[in-house]
Amino acid sequence: AAVRSRAEVDATLQTAKLNPAELLPAVHCLSFGPQAGGGECCLLQLEPGLCAELEAGRSLVIRGEKDEHAVLCSKDKTYDMKIADTSNMLLFVPGCKTPEELNADQASCNIIHSQIAGFSKNYWELRRCRPKLRKLRKLLMEDPYEGPDSQKDQASTFSKYTTEDLLSLIQASEEEILHQLQVIDACKIEGYWRILDFDYEIKLLNHVTQLIDSESWPLSKVPLCACLEELGSLEPREMIEHILLSYGRKYVDDGEVFFEMYEDKICRAIAQMLLQNAVKFNLSEFEEVWQQSVPEGMTTRLDQLQGLALVDKSSRPETIFLLKVEDLPEDNQERFNSLFGIREKWTEVDITPYIQDLCAEKQTVGALLTKYARSSMLNGVKVYNSRRPIS
Repeated sequence: AAVRSRAEVDATLQTAKLNPAELLPAVHCLSFGPQAGGGECCLLQLEPGLCAELEAGRSLVIRGEKDEHAVLCSKDKTYDMKIADTSNMLLFVPGCKTPEELNADQASCNIIHSQIAGFSKNYWELRRCRPKLRKLRKLLMEDPYEGPDSQKDQASTFSKYTTEDLLSLIQASEEEILHQLQVIDACKIEGYWRILDFDYEIKLLNHVTQLIDSESWPLSKVPLCACLEELGSLEPREMIEHILLSYGRKYVDDGEVFFEMYEDKICRAIAQMLLQNAVKFNLSEFEEVWQQSVPEGMTTRLDQLQGLALVDKSSRPETIFLLKVEDLPEDNQERFNSLFGIREKWTEVDITPYIQDLCAEKQTVGALLTKYARSSMLNGVKVYNSRRPIS
């Protein structure tokens, strides 16, 4: 490429009717290099926090299978990746100096000859999003763990998943995946993450609650060693400890490990067991049977069932039925379609447990309802129905 002289640069400025005194004296003369093909380089716009991650030597990972929209993950956050077009051509110039780096002294009227290494008309824009964790439970529920003596488990042809497998399959950061594994009470068995079959989970929970009852232990102080000693002949010791971890808080007192049992979670599990085999249950009968089924000293309340069961106050008599939030679609619009298909009008109190998990960072349930539902008054109560016809 021809090298421009200072005289040629000054002549060009004059033709363009630009005053050299208003410009920095240094001039970049650009030319396209031999490798300056388009499409070989991608630009990624990073927020300061993600920049700091890379500068600290940590990695950012793009996750997603072929049929999924790609997301980018840091150690603890997930971002949607979207292509943003720009009307200006973006040029990649190695060693290019910004105005702040150039000398404003007129004595340094140097000409800098730079080659363009590449160009782009768009860049990847990142937006913080909810981690896509619904698939995690779905994968683990393909082959729930039914106990050490299960013939089904020994003959199973389903895949089992290590932490590394889940990191490659789930569109979420490592910390978000590991936290969700705790939320869904998954446990590691022979190096693989598993979810307990619900019937097996209830069997283990019954062993523990019956032992607590027979020993008259306070629910706030259940000793680990005694549980393992008494129940170790019935079930694997690691399963007994897992059920205590799932339904209680572990703590140490005077060198001994104890668990404070979660009353609400135990009541909720027993309610699920009662409801799972009935299409609908008479509400007053259910409340009576439920209270009789929980361990002595525990009190059942309907607010323990948020996101698990729904009361139908319009039927006579009132009924209750199983409706688990984890069984509903993950997509916002599909979730609302599904809910309005189940019930035409919802109060905010009833619908909140079923849409709370859809809220993005700093988003409220009210904002979601404004976007996806229409409000009206029914007998003095504000209710929400679909913005679009539900087929």
